[in-house]
Amino acid sequence: MNRPELSAATWTKSSYSGDNGGDCIEVALNWMKSSYSDRDGGNCIEVAPGIPDSVPVRDSKDPNGPVLVFPTGGWSSFVGAVKNGEFPSGV
Repeated sequence: MNRPELSAATWTKSSYSGDNGGDCIEVALNWMKSSYSDRDGGNCIEVAPGIPDSVPVRDSKDPNGPVLVFPTGGWSSFVGAVKNGEFPSGV
């Protein structure tokens, strides 16, 4: 069994965990910045691969902000459409 690299993972406590620290679980996502993002930190998204049937996506400029979760098939279709130039640029 391959062990995932978790040194860059972001750990998040479950919202169902108690305030006293008991009965807690944490979830780790290993975020990767898009290869299309620029070097200055602008226009960046990050994805967390390796989640079965889902692709979590967030704005890298706001790592504690909201996360959108897409079905794997839908995300693959979106990425393919972007690569094929199906969306206007410079909007």
